[in-house]
Amino acid sequence: MKNATVNFTTTEGTTNSTTQSFELMDSLEICGHVICLLFGLPTHSYILWLIVTGTGSGVASEFFIFNLSVCELGICLNNLVFVLSMWFTSLSRIEMFLAGLSSTGRPLFQCLICVERYLAVVHPVTFLKYKPLRYRVICCTVAWFIVLGCCFLCLLVSDEVKLILFLVLFLLFFIIQLFCLVAVLRALKQSGPGERARERKEENHMKRRAFDLILITTVSMAIIYVPYIVIGFVTILKQQIINALWSFGLICYVLAGFVQPVLYLHRAGKFFLSSKL
Repeated sequence: MKNATVNFTTTEGTTNSTTQSFELMDSLEICGHVICLLFGLPTHSYILWLIVTGTGSGVASEFFIFNLSVCELGICLNNLVFVLSMWFTSLSRIEMFLAGLSSTGRPLFQCLICVERYLAVVHPVTFLKYKPLRYRVICCTVAWFIVLGCCFLCLLVSDEVKLILFLVLFLLFFIIQLFCLVAVLRALKQSGPGERARERKEENHMKRRAFDLILITTVSMAIIYVPYIVIGFVTILKQQIINALWSFGLICYVLAGFVQPVLYLHRAGKFFLSSKL
C-alpha cells in the first residue's frame, strides 16, 4: 500500500541521518517485495497446478482458493515491477496499476473464503444451496471486476484518495472476516446434540483440528490487516508518511500472506511438515 501513497506528504528534514534511515527503510521494503516474489511465485504456481490436476478436492470446491492464487501471482508480478521501476521509471504506471491487486485482490478473495467457511459451519443449509460452481463463478466474476476497477482507480485518483479508499476497504474486509471467523470458532467450540458425554472422554479430533486451523487463519488475518489499518490512520492524522511503520506493515503483509497457501498445502498433504502435524 505504501507504494500507492508515496507522494501523500513530504517528510521534514534532509540531514544525512534521515537520508540513511530512508535508505534503510527502502532496503527493507525491497527485501519484502523480493521475498514475496521468490517464495510466492513457486508456491502459488504449485497450488494452481494441484487444483487444476485434481490433486486436491477439485476445482469446484477450491474455486476461491484458485482465484486467490491467481491474484497472488499478479501480486508477485507487482513486486517484480516495483523493484524494476526503481531503475526503469517507465514501469511506474504499470506498478501503480498492479498495486490494486495487493490492496484489493488479496483481501477480497480471502473475504470470500471466510464467508464460505462461515456458511459451511454456521449455516450449512444455505451453504448447500449455494455450493454449486456457478455461484462461485458469479462471486469471483464480480470480485475481479471490483479488483480491476480499483487497479484503474490507482491510475486516476490522487494519493490521498487512494490511501483513504484502501484504508476503508481494509477496514471493511477486516470486520467481515473477523465476524465470520469468530462465528466459526464459536460454532466449533459448541458440542453437537448427543456428543457432550462422549466428547468429555474423547475430544473430536477433526473439530479440534478445524478449530486450530481457523484460529491460525484469524491470527494471520489480524497480522495482515491491523498494522496497515493503524498505519493508515496514523498517516492521515499526522499528514506524514513514516517509512519505518510502512516497512513494518509490508513485512507483516508479506509474511502473514504465506499462511493461507501453507495451510492449503498442509491440508492437501503436500507440505513437508504434513506428516508431523
